[in-house]
Amino acid sequence: MVEQTDPASGRPAAVVLLSGGLDSTTVLALAREQGFVVHALSFRYGQRHVHELAAAAAVATVLGAQRHVVAQIDLREFGGSALTADIAVPKDRSAAEMAHGIPVTYVPARNTVFLSFALAWAETLGASDIFIGVNALDYSGYPDCRPEYIAAFETLANLATQAGVEGRQRLKIHAPLMALSKAQIIAEGLRLGVDYGLTSSCYDPGADGQPCGRCDSCALRAKGFAQAGLADPLRLRFGLDG
Repeated sequence: MVEQTDPASGRPAAVVLLSGGLDSTTVLALAREQGFVVHALSFRYGQRHVHELAAAAAVATVLGAQRHVVAQIDLREFGGSALTADIAVPKDRSAAEMAHGIPVTYVPARNTVFLSFALAWAETLGASDIFIGVNALDYSGYPDCRPEYIAAFETLANLATQAGVEGRQRLKIHAPLMALSKAQIIAEGLRLGVDYGLTSSCYDPGADGQPCGRCDSCALRAKGFAQAGLADPLRLRFGLDG
């Protein structure tokens, strides 16, 4: 399989994992800046914060994804996470608490599942590049957000595909936010013209998408905007600030 380019632009294709959150939205914008024709991949996986899919659709449209696919899987069959089972989402945890251990919002093997789907789509597209918005600084301690994990999956990916085995394609997993703080990620997104008012980060939002403001994800997002010296446009949209 020869790497394909977009017929109209001649640019290479890339698959971007897009949750609709702050990080993945920034990564999509970065992939576009780097010259890729982006194919956005989201998942309806049984998550309780399903409003993120509406955010992902809006982001994909505004940032010009060539195509946006929402894959259907149901990790509720396995449970084991506050995001896929009847387990309370932790609220009001301190920074020290978030820095210790793996929280119950961790979804077992989620990034491995997601990257496997992205790998399958990339192979059919003839794309050599997959982008994911994992971060090892301001994050909730998930094991599948570490650089060692991304490196291991990239090795696996090149062993697992026909094009990789035949030496006609070298697949690259891009994690451009890995070493950035949340404030740095926000600054990078704003440089690229990202409207963070379109995104959704909350683990337990209201029916209209209003963030709870108390879960780990909301806390990390608030920390990022505070350190960047900026108001969060999503909170402004819901009248939560100002």
